[in-house]
Amino acid sequence: MQTLGSTLPRTEGVELVATTLHARASRLSRLLLRSGSRELTRTELGLLGTLAEGPRRITQLADTEAVSQPAISKLIDKLEDRGLVARARSEQDGRVVLVSLSAEGLLLLRSVREQTQAVLRRALADLGDDDLGTLVAAGEVLEQLIRALQAEAASA
Repeated sequence: MQTLGSTLPRTEGVELVATTLHARASRLSRLLLRSGSRELTRTELGLLGTLAEGPRRITQLADTEAVSQPAISKLIDKLEDRGLVARARSEQDGRVVLVSLSAEGLLLLRSVREQTQAVLRRALADLGDDDLGTLVAAGEVLEQLIRALQAEAASA
C-alpha cells in the first residue's frame, strides 16, 4: 500500500483532497474578498479575470464561469453599464459578439487583486518557513491540477 508521508494511505489522501479542496479554496477566496473593497462580487471578479486573458464570446464566458447564458448576459450588461467591459462584433465573423475588458475594468481588477494580495501577504508573513515552502509547492501542484482539468474539459 502506498502512503503519503508516513501515515496517510494514498487512497485516503486522494479522498481527503477530493472532498475538502474546493470548499477550502472557496472559503479562502471569500475571506480574501471580504477583506477588500467589495466593489466586485466573486462572480464579477471571476469574469473580469477571465476577460483579462482576452476577449471571449458570451457562450464561452457562460461555460468558463459555470453560469447560464442568460445569467452571464445580465452580468455583462451590468458590468458594461459600469464601464468595466465592452462588447464588439468579431472582425472575422460579424455575427459573433466578443466581450472584452475595458481599461477601467482592468484598473479595478488590478486594484482588487492588489488588496487581496496585501491581506494574503500579511497572513503568510506569520507562517513558518516549512509551512510557507509547503504552500509554494502546493501552488505548483495546483497549477498542474488546473492544466489537467482544463485538458479533460477540452477533450470532453
